[in-house]
Amino acid sequence: MHRVVALALPDVVAFDLAIPAQVFGHVDERQLYSFAVCAAEPGLVQTTTGYAIHAAEGLEALRSADTIVVPGFSPLTDPPPEVSKALRGAAANGTRLVSVCTGAFALAAAGLLDGKRATTHWRNAERLQTLHPEISVDAGVLYIDEGGVTTSAGVAAGIDLCLHLVRTDHGTEAANRIARRMVVAPHREGGQAQFIERPVAPPLAHFAETCGWAIQHLAEPLTVVGMASHAGWGPSSFARKFLTVAGTTPLRWLTSQRITEACRLLETTNLTVEAIAARTGLGTSANFRLHFTRELNTTPSNYRRLYQGRNRPAMTPRSPEGEIHAQPR
Repeated sequence: MHRVVALALPDVVAFDLAIPAQVFGHVDERQLYSFAVCAAEPGLVQTTTGYAIHAAEGLEALRSADTIVVPGFSPLTDPPPEVSKALRGAAANGTRLVSVCTGAFALAAAGLLDGKRATTHWRNAERLQTLHPEISVDAGVLYIDEGGVTTSAGVAAGIDLCLHLVRTDHGTEAANRIARRMVVAPHREGGQAQFIERPVAPPLAHFAETCGWAIQHLAEPLTVVGMASHAGWGPSSFARKFLTVAGTTPLRWLTSQRITEACRLLETTNLTVEAIAARTGLGTSANFRLHFTRELNTTPSNYRRLYQGRNRPAMTPRSPEGEIHAQPR
């Protein structure tokens, strides 16, 4: 029997805690796992959603755990020293450590992510990297398995990670069975990058007019020289100042805006990949797929399925504009 213990820190995210409870603590899995919830001290633990949960055990429960799951919590203050000490002791004993969402901050505070790749909710990834520069933070993935330590991205990515752990422990069939019970995909394409908010234009006061102009002309072959000319700067000065203010190059910014517009078109229209590539200035469909996959870690077709649903109407041939029209059933 594999013992899983969830450590509920103050202001725990209830959904993050419910994920391992549903995967490892469900009655159907009692032949494979036992599940318990502990806290720094036994008793009620407040959640971020207005109610408290009861943790029957204290930190001593971590000593007998085979896997410890730390759900997300807020605010992201370091846990008490005794919590970090207990987590380090468990790691030294070979216990598998897992974080869901911002639970990574607790593992980081204990020094358990030093020198490792890790992830967390994309909104908090930059903060985790700033507070703990010794960690290689990847905000674009759903989860990262470093062997003894695994971390997941925001909220529902904890489902992906927990199913991965079951798959590791007991094989694909066991993980798929749980996924069917939970009515979720056993494996999701792409990563967290496809959910990151991408503003249409960055807050560039110096270049607001030029950025707005560029966004209106994404289908055209825009260049740094052309953008600089519109802004009334020399190309070198424009590129240097843009990098300083925006933190990225003009061409990288253009690619980001083109991907943002492509996402909008994939979400809201039935335009073909070829038509979207042309409208966004990403060239051929092959070039569009290359850039899209590189930026979002998923394909345009998978992205469209995610945001438009899998049960699409039957399609008729393309119109001259590249639009695919729904055919009544």
